[in-house]
Amino acid sequence: MLIFKPRRSDPKPSEITPKDTYLNRRSFMGASIGTALGVSAVVTAATMSLPALALATRKEPALAGPDWLKQQISSARETAYGADDIPAPYSAITNYNNFYEFGYDKDDPARYANKLTTDLWSVEIAGACENPGRLSLEDLLKGIDLEERIYRLRCVEAWSMVIPWIGFPLAELIKRCKPLSNAKYVQFQTLEDPKQFPEQRSRFSTIDWPYQEALRMDEAMHPLTILAVGLYGEVLPNQNGAPLRLVVPWKYGFKSIKSIVSLRFSETQPTTTWSALAPKEYGFYANVNPDVDHPRWSQARERRLPSGLLSANRVETRMFNGYADEVSSLYKDMDLHRFY
Repeated sequence: MLIFKPRRSDPKPSEITPKDTYLNRRSFMGASIGTALGVSAVVTAATMSLPALALATRKEPALAGPDWLKQQISSARETAYGADDIPAPYSAITNYNNFYEFGYDKDDPARYANKLTTDLWSVEIAGACENPGRLSLEDLLKGIDLEERIYRLRCVEAWSMVIPWIGFPLAELIKRCKPLSNAKYVQFQTLEDPKQFPEQRSRFSTIDWPYQEALRMDEAMHPLTILAVGLYGEVLPNQNGAPLRLVVPWKYGFKSIKSIVSLRFSETQPTTTWSALAPKEYGFYANVNPDVDHPRWSQARERRLPSGLLSANRVETRMFNGYADEVSSLYKDMDLHRFY
């Protein structure tokens, strides 16, 4: 007989409710954000679902995308992940980013994102697995039930925001690939195309392109780890990593690699971009840890976006970004000051 031990972030019985009750919570969230932004009471009325809130807080036209993907995203299952968190406005999520392929300023990704074409996107599956090959995005998502996950994202630069992703557990794709028994790591790679990514053709770039990240197999298989294809109930914007990005909510944001074109299984720990570029500042694991400071700043607190000069909105950083109950067992007996 299996004994279920609830986790702190598991949905409470009161949160597993009929759809109308769930939508009432969303309406309250919309009203709360609308009030903070000064959005009119008409916009923040009971019709304010997450997609509607995206429309109310966006600065740009609705995103293009294939009809099949829009339909799949619109059918995403609602979950209780992040039930107590209020998402940042759509405009904040899409206009304040680190995506260095587009540039190093926070608004560079939004400024240059229109140069990225995601039509005919495909992902290579390679390495130690039984089913290598290349999958179109449509084939990759075939048979996948998308769901909404409201996660906190914590940047290593000590800022954070709450984002309502649309995606699916990475474990579902890994199972289809059938990794071999010696596959201990999963490596990811971003698209390398200097015609679309201006920083990749810069003579002054310090990054060795393409951008690469990796997870230990147990991290990749963890139920919190997802691949995202949308946010706020819509197609994922280019500046946020379209059309496919990783989201690992207990790690610093640079681990959640964007615009993925390759997934490779390996026996040995792969090279990752930031740990290769500055190993004393950015470790392979990159777990959110308020007790391990960056060499140049404290990680004990973070600036929760949106914020301003008169409202810094600083909050205490939580171990593993608040997901310790779920993931701390992955690092049992590890020295987290050494393996940062």
